[in-house]
Amino acid sequence: MTPPKPTPRPDKVSLWRYMKLFRKDILSAQPQRLYRAWMAEFRTPFFRSYLINQPELIETVLKKRPDDFPKSNRISEGLRPLLGDSVFLTNGETWKRQRRIIDPAFEGGRLKDTFAAMHAAGQAAVDRLQPQAGTVVECEEITSHIAADVIFRTLFSVPIEHEVAAQVFDKFRSYQREQPILNLAAFVPLPKWLPRLHSRRTRKNANEIIKLIQHLTAGRAELIALGQAPDDLATKIMTTRDPETGHGFDTQEMVDQVAIFFLAGHETSASALAWTLYLMAMYPEWQDRLAGEAVSLDTPDFAVMSHLKLSRDVFREALRLYPPVPMMVREATCPERFRDRDVPKGAQIVISPWHLHRQERLWDRPDAFDPTRWETENGKTCQRNAYIPFSAGTRVCTGAGFAMIEGPLLLSMLLRHYRFELVEGQTPVPVAHLTVRSKDGIWLRVVER
Repeated sequence: MTPPKPTPRPDKVSLWRYMKLFRKDILSAQPQRLYRAWMAEFRTPFFRSYLINQPELIETVLKKRPDDFPKSNRISEGLRPLLGDSVFLTNGETWKRQRRIIDPAFEGGRLKDTFAAMHAAGQAAVDRLQPQAGTVVECEEITSHIAADVIFRTLFSVPIEHEVAAQVFDKFRSYQREQPILNLAAFVPLPKWLPRLHSRRTRKNANEIIKLIQHLTAGRAELIALGQAPDDLATKIMTTRDPETGHGFDTQEMVDQVAIFFLAGHETSASALAWTLYLMAMYPEWQDRLAGEAVSLDTPDFAVMSHLKLSRDVFREALRLYPPVPMMVREATCPERFRDRDVPKGAQIVISPWHLHRQERLWDRPDAFDPTRWETENGKTCQRNAYIPFSAGTRVCTGAGFAMIEGPLLLSMLLRHYRFELVEGQTPVPVAHLTVRSKDGIWLRVVER
C-alpha cells in the first residue's frame, strides 16, 4: 500500500486544456513522465517554462547563482494582495535587507525559547479534541487551528482564543479557499498599469486580514515603547536593526512580514501535519511506535526533542511525500544553457519539490512511505541532494528549524493521547491551493488511547 498521489494526466494535451488543468490542480496537470525527467520544456504564446528535476541544475539555480535566478513575479501576483512586499516575494537588495533583520529571531537559541509556547498550543489541541473522540473528524481543519495557535503564541504571545487572533484565523481560512496558487498573470504578461484580476472576495479578505495584523503590530509597538513587551518573535523582529543600515522595519513592512509568517508558519505547518496524521492512519504500526516514544513528553522541556527521533523521521518522510509548497518558480535574468538546451532570458524556471522528492532515478521506492530510509545510504544521499521541502540556498525558509521542532512535537502530543484511523471511502486526493491540501479534506476517525 502506497500513499495516494494525483491521477496522472495524458502526456499530451492542448495548451488551453493544460492551462485549465493547471489552474484547477497544479499537481494532477503534470504528466507521469515528469517523475523521471531531468528537465522538461513548456511553451506558451508568451514565454517558456522549464521544469528542472536534476540536482545539479537545482543547485545552480538555488545555491550557486541565486541572484541570477530571482523569484518570478508571475507567481507573486497571486499572493500580492495579502503579502505585499514581504520577504517571501521580494528580490535583490530589498530581500537581503529583510533577511538580515528577520534571521536573528530564528537562530537556534531563540528556537529553544519558543518551545513552551509550542507545547502549550499542543496541549490546547489535545484538550479541544477530547470531546470529538470516537467520531470522524476533518484533520486539515484541526491542524490549521493548531498551527495558527502556535504562530500567535510564538509571535505575539497570545493564544488563538484571543479575539484578534481568532479573527485573523477565520479570515485567512476564507482567503485560502478563494485564492488559487496561480492567477492569469502566471500565463499572460500583464502591464503594470493594468488592474490585477483578483476576485472581490480575495481583495476584501486580504484587506481585513491586513487591518487586523496592523492592530496587533501597533499594539506591540506601544508595548515596546513602554518597555513592557514580552520577549517573543514579534518583539525580536521589531527591535532588530539591519547591521548594515542601522534601520529596522517600518510599520507597513512589519505588517507584510507578519502576513508571511502567518502564511508560512500556519498554512504550511497545517498541511504537513494533516498529511502526517493521514500517513499514521495508513500505517498504524508506525503510529503505535510514535505513541510509545511520546512517553518522554512526561518532562515537557526543549531537551525532549532529542528523544523524538522516530517522530522526526516520520515527519521528514511526510514532507518528502507531501511537500507543503509543491513548486517554486524562478526567472532567468540572462540567456542560459541547461542540458544542451538554450534557455532564453525571461524564461520561467520551475523547481518542484513534489517531483524531485519522487524522482524515480534518485530515490529507492520513491512512492513508498518509509521513515527508515533516512538511515540508508540512498536516503542520506538524497537528503543532501534531492530533498528541499524548505527550498535551499540563500532563500531557504528562515523558519525551517522552527518547523522541524513544531511538527514532530505536535505529532507526538496528538498520538500520545489519540489513535487516528482510516475511514472507508474517504481517500484524500492531494491538490495544490496555497499549499498541498486534500481535494475534499482529510477525514479520519479519532479514538482516545
